[in-house]
Amino acid sequence: MVRLSASWSIAKKVAEKAHVVSCLAVGLLVASCQLRAEESQVPGRNQVSAAAPLASTAAFEPAVPLPDSLRLTPVPALTAVPDTLRQAIQQLHAALGPAAAELRPEVLEQACVGYLTLHPTGRIERAGLLAVADMDLPNTTERLWVIDLKAAKVLHRSLVAHGAGSGHLRARHFSNQESSACTSLGFYRTGATYDGIHGYSRRIEGLDKGQNANAFDRYVVLHAADYASPKYVQQNGHLGYSRGCPALPPEQFKDIIATLRVGSMLLVSGPGLASRWLDGGAAGRRFVQRGWR
Repeated sequence: MVRLSASWSIAKKVAEKAHVVSCLAVGLLVASCQLRAEESQVPGRNQVSAAAPLASTAAFEPAVPLPDSLRLTPVPALTAVPDTLRQAIQQLHAALGPAAAELRPEVLEQACVGYLTLHPTGRIERAGLLAVADMDLPNTTERLWVIDLKAAKVLHRSLVAHGAGSGHLRARHFSNQESSACTSLGFYRTGATYDGIHGYSRRIEGLDKGQNANAFDRYVVLHAADYASPKYVQQNGHLGYSRGCPALPPEQFKDIIATLRVGSMLLVSGPGLASRWLDGGAAGRRFVQRGWR
């Protein structure tokens, strides 16, 4: 137990230090790029087509000005999580290695508890797999992880854009309302792929009433966007913004949505997340019965 606790503490410190380094780099990059980006902004780049659906994405500037605070919002501890499950999540985080250094242990715990609570209900069908996006991290950070729970391996890690209504460098405001252009927090189930306004895309269904249940009606989907790429960050000091979609880098998009086939779980985490699926007791019972299966 002492060894596990020490490992958990070290993991948290590594994540915090990695975040500080990331934030310092972001601050320098934003300071040097902001003026250049403003002076060289291409006319019309931020305009949204009137024909686009409500949550179609376009790289336009949100109303929230720079700078955002770079101090992460503390993640409240989940209640009723049994020690056996908490230790298993600690061991998982340690086994994921450097690829999960910036994945906060508390956010991983949210994702694991949600997965264990949702899977027995049939709302998600993919066993042993989850995706989690920590929208409290700066959008210059690769803040989306796709994790194989049984193999204790990070399958994909990438940048992911948030909605223009949610903030600038970090997502601070969240909404389930149409026309809000905000990211919606909560658990999602991945749906079918289709060819739409943004090309090849994958639908996602919100599973948290009041937080993300309007995702389908808002056309919130997984799709590729040039403004969600490392090149865009290099040129502008931050990612562009969607109208609610968790948009992904074009060079990684197809592999990610191929992994997140129908029935997979995605958690979009951030300040103020509240979900009926964060049931530590139910998750603990499921883990005793089936492990990560």
